[in-house]
Amino acid sequence: MAGAAGRFRQAGIDAPQREARLLMSLASGLTTSQLILRGHLVAPDDLRESFDHMVSQRESRVPFQHIAGTTSFFGLDFISDARALVPRADSEAVVEAALSLLPERNGLEIADLGTGSGCLLIAVLTTRTDVSGTGVEADAAAASLATENIARHGLQRRARIAEQPWAEWSGWGSVDLLISNPPYIRTEVMASLDPEVRLHDPEAALDGGIDGLDAYRELAMLSRARLKPGTPVVFEIGYDQQQDVRAILSAAGLTGIGSARDLGGNDRVVCARQPV
Repeated sequence: MAGAAGRFRQAGIDAPQREARLLMSLASGLTTSQLILRGHLVAPDDLRESFDHMVSQRESRVPFQHIAGTTSFFGLDFISDARALVPRADSEAVVEAALSLLPERNGLEIADLGTGSGCLLIAVLTTRTDVSGTGVEADAAAASLATENIARHGLQRRARIAEQPWAEWSGWGSVDLLISNPPYIRTEVMASLDPEVRLHDPEAALDGGIDGLDAYRELAMLSRARLKPGTPVVFEIGYDQQQDVRAILSAAGLTGIGSARDLGGNDRVVCARQPV
């Protein structure tokens, strides 16, 4: 593992020793403690080959989640690959905010616009077993991944995917809550993103236009025009976008505007309501 850590250090990967341990654990199926106990043993050829292949992938900045094929989000395991953004812990703040705004009654319907992997939708539905929902996703590859994750969590009876742009989706007026993690990176910043993101996450799920706010303008306009009275909206935002997104939602006529932070203390959520 020392050799792998050295390669990772040369590649500019943070915490190279930890990354090497995680990959060896993945390749061997052993926990870190088990690896330590067996550290004096010679690894079999097939394990060395598998580990070296994973190291080469990670060295070229393939995300660990893509190598593993799954990742954890909100205590759940999701299939993770290049079809959609890797679910990230920061986005759990969106789920928490959505759950806090959902009324305590049966038969509620939610929508997740630009659902990607489906992680937001699935996390809400797994927590609230009385709720159904739709993930709206224009990209066919991402829609297929979301469908697989819905099946993985046994939610086929309560979750569905609408493979179309959110502006063309006809279900706006039937939802009781709207969530979205839209693209919000400024175009000029795209080239400076970490290779794991820049090279392996879908560009369309990241690029939010010149100021990073294009999607919020569209979502605010559509929400005001199409949602039924009182429907809450919950949007993920970039850490420095709270005031701008608040202003966009207010200008569109949405009310009750609030915000929430992620576990790192960064602004991560802006929420509002369609006026009653």
